[in-house]
Amino acid sequence: MPDNWPALILGLILGTYWARVLRLAIKARRRTGQLGNLLPRETTGRVLRVIWYPTVVGWIVVPFVAARWRPAPLLNYLYTIPWLAWVGVAIAFAALCATWICWKRMGKSWRMGIDPAEKTQLVVTGPYAYVRHPIYALSSLLMLASVVVVPTIAMIVVAIIHLVLLQWEARREEAHMLAQHGASYADYRARVGRFLPKSLRAYTAAAT
Repeated sequence: MPDNWPALILGLILGTYWARVLRLAIKARRRTGQLGNLLPRETTGRVLRVIWYPTVVGWIVVPFVAARWRPAPLLNYLYTIPWLAWVGVAIAFAALCATWICWKRMGKSWRMGIDPAEKTQLVVTGPYAYVRHPIYALSSLLMLASVVVVPTIAMIVVAIIHLVLLQWEARREEAHMLAQHGASYADYRARVGRFLPKSLRAYTAAAT
């Protein structure tokens, strides 16, 4: 029996998340002959994957290790609040469900990263009407929830790498989309926030 049920459930959520990503990549390959940029053609994307994919593996594995052996946490005070880990699990599950909606909305336009030779449809409806990168925003939320559930050094290192790479990739993708779609994407970018709705960002700025 696991010593840490929240960590085990988090591991299952993360496994489901990334299994779905692989499934989407396989579906993209059937349509286009490419794995949805899982292995990008462009050099920078490939270099990033050398760092990113081991990070993702660590993200999935760490909760399962913590579920059985419960390594010493770096943020020890988080374990002094028993229900906090379950809040993290609930947030992680909600992030998975919301991401699933985003995947559905992307449809055949779903890709990971950039293919300079391919032009995909600009999706600006559903969650994309509020933020330009809802999947990345939800992935960030899922990662922060993971740190709450498993506040270990390994998870925090994984979180830092993943969040930095998400920020970098989002900006690279925006430059690519601007080159592909021109004024229509420029207008969309001006109206819609990157990771948070612009109205919320304005409210937060005003409050601080």
